[in-house]
Amino acid sequence: MVAQLETPSINSSLNLPYSVEGLVQVFTSPNRNFFTSVMAQALRIAGQGTPVLIVQFLKGGIRQGHDQPIHMSQKLDWLRCDLPRCVDTPHLEAAEIQALQKLWEYTQQVIAEGKYSLIVLDELSLAVNFGLIPETEVLEFIAKRPSHIDMIFTGSEIPKSLLDVADQITEIRRSHQP
Repeated sequence: MVAQLETPSINSSLNLPYSVEGLVQVFTSPNRNFFTSVMAQALRIAGQGTPVLIVQFLKGGIRQGHDQPIHMSQKLDWLRCDLPRCVDTPHLEAAEIQALQKLWEYTQQVIAEGKYSLIVLDELSLAVNFGLIPETEVLEFIAKRPSHIDMIFTGSEIPKSLLDVADQITEIRRSHQP
């Protein structure tokens, strides 16, 4: 027998005697890398029937954009910025900055709607460090999100202000040199 987990949301018909508060988690590493454990967690949660959104802000190269999400399983939407390349510098062309702003605006809008219970924001912190997205906007966004939403931030060089609002911080580092 398989049990299906249901995550309470704003539109939930569950009548719980308590409120479910979403967590803000940070996964960071000194190097830019792919956070396999976070992606596995997102896939596992979506597979259990909970709506998940993954947004990769600085990964491009596939001309995806917010209007062409990849749908993995029935409950996981995966977005990348509509960029011709992966961004590794704060020096972007006007069209690239516009694509990043569109993705940021879309992300804020869809999260405010409360459709997803888990949001993974990959390298948003690096976009903040590059000066492409204002840090104050990100902090306001975290504070105003629907209270049931879990958020995971991944990336290197997470600003202290984001670390200060995190409920959990996980630092991934090598324990030995090859």
